[in-house]
Amino acid sequence: MKYIIAIVQPDRLEEVMQRLEEKEIHLVTVTSVMGRGRQKGIAEVYRSHKEAGTLLKKIKLEIAVNDAYVKPALEAIIQGGRTGQVGDGKIFVLNLEETVRIRTGETGGPAVG
Repeated sequence: MKYIIAIVQPDRLEEVMQRLEEKEIHLVTVTSVMGRGRQKGIAEVYRSHKEAGTLLKKIKLEIAVNDAYVKPALEAIIQGGRTGQVGDGKIFVLNLEETVRIRTGETGGPAVG
């Protein structure tokens, strides 16, 4: 089992979700977050002074998948999230040691779905 964390541009969320759905990956948690990467935020003009913005709006997706779905999930996120511009985002894949479905008490792969 793996735990996938993806940070993408807000305007790419719909496309990423559609691509995940096509790969039969339905269990996704989505959070609005703020952060920065190499683009280091954006500059804004406030009262005629240029001020550097430090954080940009991003979308964080969290997906727990069984091993057979890791590659399809990564492909879906990359295809849906890529614009070719700086700031497209990042994907992190972590080992998922245990999962428990609260309702039934199932553990491991069956609890992921």
